[in-house]
Amino acid sequence: MNVFLAEFIGTAILILLGNGVVANVKLQKTYGHGEGLIVITTGWALAVFTAVACVGDISGAHLNPAVTVGVTLAGKFAGPKAMMYIAAQMAGGVFGAILVWVFYMDHYKATDDADAMLGTFCNSPAIRNLPLNLTSEIIATFILVYAVLMMTNPKFETTSGEVVVGLGSIGAVNVALIVFVIGLCLGGTTGYAINPARDFSPRVAHAILPIVGKRDSDWSYSMIPVVGPILGGALAALIFLAGQQSI
Repeated sequence: MNVFLAEFIGTAILILLGNGVVANVKLQKTYGHGEGLIVITTGWALAVFTAVACVGDISGAHLNPAVTVGVTLAGKFAGPKAMMYIAAQMAGGVFGAILVWVFYMDHYKATDDADAMLGTFCNSPAIRNLPLNLTSEIIATFILVYAVLMMTNPKFETTSGEVVVGLGSIGAVNVALIVFVIGLCLGGTTGYAINPARDFSPRVAHAILPIVGKRDSDWSYSMIPVVGPILGGALAALIFLAGQQSI
């Protein structure tokens, strides 16, 4: 499979499952209605695991422009591929959000809360304070990207030298746990977008889909979950490089 197609598919799976758990909790007349933050954070972590397990061996499963920016600046990814990866991720995010709408179509029709419907596509801050909202996204994404950069595979020594052992699909557990702890510990302010393809792309889908009773797509907030994660990813790369140079 082409690596760019893998990023598209992986991001679509991520958004289908991640925004799907939000829809299950927020939309009316679902079996998961009202279950709360723990269900959402758990669902998102497992969505990350599933998406990374599906395409990790093909594209590396960035599935997030902030991750692509971070690993590129850290010298762990070929720069010329970065924009194509990001384009595939953003397109996959739109497609995944459309799939959520199709899957829960009857429940969107049964829901009379326009804010809840918007929340199944994109984030809104618990308290709107744009400088602090931006700071939240920068810090949370820094944790994600820095942890990804610092992850290593097991190694063992042989007579011919050191051998690195890959974890295969189970390696996706590491990233899933990072997203899980970010959601539990840092998700209370902005809903922890930490990924422009998780927020901006579904926001586009919300704007173009014929959802009955929807509100505006809150474009006045839309740059926070884009700029914050990109800055957080870049900062993680800079700190990582500084640490490498000091060794």
